[in-house]
Amino acid sequence: MNRQVFFNTIRLSLFRGHLSPDQVRGIESKLDAFDASGITDHRWWAYMLATSYHETDRKMQPVEEYGRGKGKRYGRKIMYSGRPYELPDEIYYGRGDVQLTWYENYKRMGELLGIPLLEQPELALDPKISARIMIEGMTRGHSGRGDFTGVSLENYFNSTKDDPVNARKIINRLDRASLIAGYHRDFLQAIRMST
Repeated sequence: MNRQVFFNTIRLSLFRGHLSPDQVRGIESKLDAFDASGITDHRWWAYMLATSYHETDRKMQPVEEYGRGKGKRYGRKIMYSGRPYELPDEIYYGRGDVQLTWYENYKRMGELLGIPLLEQPELALDPKISARIMIEGMTRGHSGRGDFTGVSLENYFNSTKDDPVNARKIINRLDRASLIAGYHRDFLQAIRMST
């Protein structure tokens, strides 16, 4: 990939003519992670970049959820199952490129990646770790399934399917699905122009 061509293209199509150094670093950390993971389907790259673009409010860096879960069940010491917990003394609101939430998701992702996410949820804000979480959660990865919702990029982008609208089910049902599909289109066009 010619990254200069890629960045020049998305600067105009997605970033209103300006990319900050932080945005560039954030995107580069994801591109490096895609390369390291052996992902070759550029539709997957584009969809993960589109997801980060949406979930980070275009920052392209791992972020904490606005409001830190205030008013949401996962913003309290309650598991997804409904059981309360006392330890670790943490709240599992959205963090990272994909806004990882819930006690169970931090626990499972930490176990899959071999990092203490449950005890140190702020690790999800590290760009390299956040990219690994995104890749593991959005693909069949180590677990053999999409770890966020049970579906993965393999379900929506394969030899017979190209469905960026329904791919939103990997993260959050169909919330803003058409909007994110548009971001996917722009990222994919930039990737194709640069390879």
